[in-house]
Order: sequence, then C-alpha cells, then structure tokens
Amino acid sequence: MNIIYNARLVLDGRVQTGHVVISEDKIQDVAAGTPDGHLLDVCGDRMDAGGAWLLPGVIDTHVHFREPGLTHKATIAGESRAVVAGGVTSYIDMPNVVPPTVSVQALEDKWARAERGSMANYSFYVGATAGNIDMLVHDVDYSRVPGVKVFLGSSTGGMLVDDEGVLRRLFAQVPAIIAVHSEDEMMIRQGMERARARHGEDVPVTCHPVIRSEEACYRSTRRAVELARELGTRLHVLHVTTARELDLFTAGDLAGKRITAEACVGHLWFCDQDYERLGNRIKVNPAIKTVADRDALRRAVVSGLIDLVSTDHAPHTLAEKSQKYLKSPSGMPLAQFSLVTMLELAREGWLTIQQVIEKMCQAPARLFGITGRGFLRKGCQADLVLVEDVPQGYTLTDGDVLSDCGWTPLDGAVMHHRVARTWVNGVEVYPHAPVVSPAQALRFDR
Repeated sequence: MNIIYNARLVLDGRVQTGHVVISEDKIQDVAAGTPDGHLLDVCGDRMDAGGAWLLPGVIDTHVHFREPGLTHKATIAGESRAVVAGGVTSYIDMPNVVPPTVSVQALEDKWARAERGSMANYSFYVGATAGNIDMLVHDVDYSRVPGVKVFLGSSTGGMLVDDEGVLRRLFAQVPAIIAVHSEDEMMIRQGMERARARHGEDVPVTCHPVIRSEEACYRSTRRAVELARELGTRLHVLHVTTARELDLFTAGDLAGKRITAEACVGHLWFCDQDYERLGNRIKVNPAIKTVADRDALRRAVVSGLIDLVSTDHAPHTLAEKSQKYLKSPSGMPLAQFSLVTMLELAREGWLTIQQVIEKMCQAPARLFGITGRGFLRKGCQADLVLVEDVPQGYTLTDGDVLSDCGWTPLDGAVMHHRVARTWVNGVEVYPHAPVVSPAQALRFDR
C-alpha cells in the first residue's frame, strides 16, 4: 500500500487536511486528519503532500486527439501525455477523424490504438451519419461507448445530420446519450455569404461570432431540445455558448435529467474582445461570443444549468492556424491547462473549488455512468492529481505546451495553481511517465 498524507482534500463538501491510501490501482481509504504511525509503517511508499491539494483526476468528456488520419496535428499517445500533465486522467474522444469513427470496426481500431499508446484512461464516441442508424441501434456496445455524436452544423464536414427524418429516427431509437454539436447549418451558410459579400476573401476573424451567431446556436439547440422532449431522448448539448440557450435547460439533480448541457473552458475564459489580440488562436466552433454570454455561462456552471465542464481540446498546427480566417481551421488545445484555468476562475470568485471538482470530475462520472472514477472514495480507481498553490503567480507560455502542436491560446495568461503530480490507476504518470502505461478503457454503467 502507498499513502499520500498532509494533503488538502474536499471531503463531504468541506476542505480538510487528510490522507489517501492506495492499494494497487484503487483507493483503499480516504480520511481527514494525520495518519497514525502504524498506517505509515505498513505503507511502502509514503508521500508528504506538504499541504497541496489532492483532487480526483479530471474526466474530460470532449477531446479531439486527431488519430487516425490527422496525426500531423496530434496523436493519442502525444495528447494523452500532455493532458495528464494538466491533471486529466480520463478522456472521451470525438469521431471526426479520417476515416470517421462511424462503425464498430473504426471503434475497435481506436481502442487498439489507445491500448498501445494512451497514458490516460480512454473511450470514444461513435458518430452518426444518415446511413448508420441501424448499426447505432443494434451493434454498438454502450457499456464501452459513452454515446452517439451528432453534428447538427457542419463544423468538420462529412458528418452533418440535418434531415428531419434521420434526426427523428436517431432521437427515438438510439439507446444511449445523443450528444449534439448544435448550430443551424443554413444560418451559418447565410452568415458566411454576407461576410464574403462585404469582405471578399479577407473576412476578419472578428466576424466569426457573427457568422456562427447567437441565433444559429439558439435555433438549433431549441430544435434539439424540443425533439428530445417529444421523443424522450437522453440528450446532451455540447459546448453551449450563449446566454439565450441557457433558458432551454433546467437546474437539478443529474439523476433526474434527460437533457443536460456542457460548457467548455475556452468559452468560460475568453470573449469576443479577445479576437483582436488572439485572432485565429481562439477560432472555435461554436464561436466564442460576448462578455455577457461568457459571464452567463460562468453563472450557469454554479447554478446547475450547465452540468459539466470539458474542453473541446482540438489541436491544429500553428501554421494552419496562422492562415487567413477563411482557411484557418477551428479548434484550440486546452486540456493541459483546463484544471488550472478553472481553479483561476475559482480564485477570482466565480465558483468554489468544490464546484470545480463537481463539474470536472464528479458530474462527468455521474452523467455518463463512468464506473469507479471521479471521486475521492474508497473503492474508486486511484486517479489523482496533486495541485500546488503558486501565490506569486506564473505566466503560461507556448513553451509550456506538451502537445505536438506547441502552442496555446492561454499564452501570456497568469495562473496561481500548478499541477505537480498525476496518478492514473495508482501509478504516477506525471512528471515521470512509466514505461508501461496503467491506462484502462472506460466502462459505462448502463
């Protein structure tokens, strides 16, 4: 057995100094107070945390690790090693790769790739198309797959599902979570036409939240919510970006919800005023919008209208992002710094550390039924992160980035917390990665 003691823990909603005992890959015990001498004697590896925070590992339920087919941007092995440096111990990857993950065979291929190279626990969405509904209904093992990703706006092309009949079949028949990228495709095209008519091929990035507008988001999300309520669908709306959309959701216990919502760290941190400074570095879909939208999302995290926080981590090369707006791809890498960014918002008073843990660790586990993770609790997997306070602050730079892309939109941001160590299934994976990865495929309690 191993023990980490003299750590700040959140137990029963309260911050307490205590210790965690690890036996093999699981938490053997969690308790407040100083461990007695006998317990220290029987633990082979003893670590004094020195008053640092010991938290459950982050479960990021929305990442794009770009494998297969887009490995010039990122790989499962490379991104997983980067994100564990930020305290992310489990992730769920999206299906818009090449070829897209829209079959059981493609899922099996990604599991095999992750088994070979992932440093964090893993799972993968299966994507919906107009032609694979029978497979989604009958052939997918949803104890291994978190749900079905549906693109209602052609954020990445090739996987757009906007036919009413197809959507009704998906929403009525798929026996799993339907997770939607929600933007109205026709309104996006119209917005792009207007921008091109005005600017030609030199559309500025400041037009992005106008092209991918509040109305495009609201109209699509309202349609999805109405359809889900009619058909009894278990709907999860990804990366909500507008205050107006929040009116479509309800706060309350996750156990009783059929419709849930996600906010992403980038939309909680940035606003449209940042386009002038950061340009395409913060070009994402749906677009980052106004200060009022950002602040409404922050309040919704606290109120429960937003159920969990993830990243939509989506690396591109800096050369790709440095192109003109019309050619620059949407997406940005954030998972390595998601936890410290949310802790910075807590330091600023927007939420508490308890709420950070709830939205990034516990709620993802409960919402998806992820077995044995997300909590500092006896019997759970020992996915842990040790976070140090840095009272004087430090500045993040592109040089801190471990992702292959080598840049971050947070370049220049001042943070006051730093991830010191991360454990996955009881094995330290950061700062010293093991030769053999301890990562496991996630399982979902259906």
